[in-house]
Amino acid sequence: MTVGSTVFGSGPPLLIAGPCSVEGLDMMLACARAAREAGAAMLRGGAFKPRTSPHSFQGLGVEGLRILSEVRAETGLPVVSEVLAVDQIETVLRHVDMVQVGARNMHNFPLLTELGRAGVPVLLKRGFMATVEEWILAAEYITHECNEDVVLCERGIRTFEHWTRNTFDVSAIPLARMKTGHPVIGDPCHAAGRRDLVAPLALAAIAAGADGVMLEIHPDPLRARSDGDQSLGFEEFAELARRLKAAASARA
Repeated sequence: MTVGSTVFGSGPPLLIAGPCSVEGLDMMLACARAAREAGAAMLRGGAFKPRTSPHSFQGLGVEGLRILSEVRAETGLPVVSEVLAVDQIETVLRHVDMVQVGARNMHNFPLLTELGRAGVPVLLKRGFMATVEEWILAAEYITHECNEDVVLCERGIRTFEHWTRNTFDVSAIPLARMKTGHPVIGDPCHAAGRRDLVAPLALAAIAAGADGVMLEIHPDPLRARSDGDQSLGFEEFAELARRLKAAASARA
C-alpha cells in the first residue's frame, strides 16, 4: 500500500519520525528536517492528544493540523496524525495523508467503520490490553468497508512489569503479518516509555520482520510537552536511524 510517495510492505523497512505532540511551527519544522535528513519516509505529530490525565497537554487541535500541512508543504514528507472521534475525520483528512487510530481507540468501532468508508490509509495501533486476535478483528472493521489500506502498529501491552511503560510484544509482529497480510510496524517509544530502551526495541522490531518503526523525536526532550522521557534527541535519532538501516540491510 502507498501513502503519498511512501510504500508500505514492499522494499526495506520504513522509518516514521516526529514529536508526540505538535507544539509549534518552528519546533515541527526542526523535527521534520531532522527526520528527512535521517532518511525518514513519513512525519508523525499529534494535533489531538488523548491523555490519561485531563490536566495534561491535549494538543493544539486544528491549529496543530494547519502546522502539519505547512510543514508537509515545506519538506515534502507525508504526514500521519491521530483522529479521536468520528466528527473529526473530515477536518483531519484536509491536513494529513494517513490517519492514526491510537491504542485507546482500537475498540472504537464506529470510528473504525467510518474510516473504512472514508477510504483513507489507516495506522491502527494495538490496544494496550488487546490480544492479537482482537487487534486483527479491529482492523477488519476497516477492511469490511472495502478499505484495505491498513498498517498495524505494535506499541506494547500492559503487563505486571513496572520498569517499562508497556511490554513490547515482538512476537505479535510476525504473527500479525502472517495472519493478515497487512504491513506491521513497531512503536518502541510507547512500549518502553524510556529513551534508553528505544534503540534495542527498535532493532528487535526490524529483526522480527517489521515493515518499519515509528519513533518520537524532539529538539529538546526534557522540555517536551508530552512523552519527553521516551523521545529521542536529534543526534540519538540520527545514530539509531543509521543502525536501523544497517539492520534492515542485514535482514535482506
